[in-house]
Amino acid sequence: MDNTGKEKEAMQLMAEADKKVKASGSFLGGMFGGNHKVEDACEIYARAANMFKMAKNWSGNSVCIVTLKMTTFHQIVPRSPSLLLYPICCVCACVRMRVIVAAGNAFCQAARLHMTLQNKLDSATSFVDAGNAYKKADPQEAINCLNQAIDIYTDMGRFTIAAKHHITIAEIYESELVDIEKGIAHYEQAADYYKGEESNSSANKCLLKVGHYSAQLEQYPKAIEIYEQVAMSTMDNPLLKYNAKEYFFKASLCHFIVDELNAKLAIEKYEEMFPAFSDSRELKLLKKLLEAHEEQNSEAFTEAVKEFDSVSRLDQWLTTMLLRIKKTIQGDAGDLK
Repeated sequence: MDNTGKEKEAMQLMAEADKKVKASGSFLGGMFGGNHKVEDACEIYARAANMFKMAKNWSGNSVCIVTLKMTTFHQIVPRSPSLLLYPICCVCACVRMRVIVAAGNAFCQAARLHMTLQNKLDSATSFVDAGNAYKKADPQEAINCLNQAIDIYTDMGRFTIAAKHHITIAEIYESELVDIEKGIAHYEQAADYYKGEESNSSANKCLLKVGHYSAQLEQYPKAIEIYEQVAMSTMDNPLLKYNAKEYFFKASLCHFIVDELNAKLAIEKYEEMFPAFSDSRELKLLKKLLEAHEEQNSEAFTEAVKEFDSVSRLDQWLTTMLLRIKKTIQGDAGDLK
């Protein structure tokens, strides 16, 4: 589908909206329906943004040109008998999305105009739309827009919606900007807002993310506190209590990394608190690992892990934690093979 027409139409809409905003600020415009012109501009900016999205032109520019250099296969593989032409894409730093997104710009314009009209909810919605557009090309700008939306929602007392957008920001820090500590801060803020709204299940999901990354960053006391807290909040819930053993298991591993005796004492405490933990495969593994560690037997440690993994596949987090424990065994090679 040729999207050139959509892009052109979006640009025309942007120009029309700009013209209305300019007219609303003039003396005559202020006397004759200035606010009405601003409201119209808001609507037109939003239409322009959606038109850019339809055109799949997230940068507002034409699709970047990829130069194809034709070369012979003989040039690639010296002395090859083949003389067939082989297309090579030479330039393709073709980041279809540039620094600023046309759709995001349009949504931002609409958001700011809505604020001048005190249309807070419409402004927040437009900032969220801008953030979603910018996510594809400029993650930091996406975060800036989402933070502005969060400020509006919290001012309006809509903390559940604000928490949802804190999670989106945390995910951007996780996957796009790779700043885990900032991601943790937003998961924590989301958890606080969910708790305040009595959405404990949603709060726990955020806390588990905090625990997960805290352990990876070797912030074990913080991870332990979170896993224990979530385990205790779920062990009395008929629908969630079976997850408690997983959280006690993860807390135990964090204890184990810090100190073997700490792990033993923690496990005893967890068994008393949650008897179902006593019959779990996780606890049986922990006891075998403790025994192997006490004997400084890396082979027994590895064998216990392999046995567990043959039934319940270890994910990356568990593998990392187990390797950290195993490295404390003298003479260990540092793997689980």
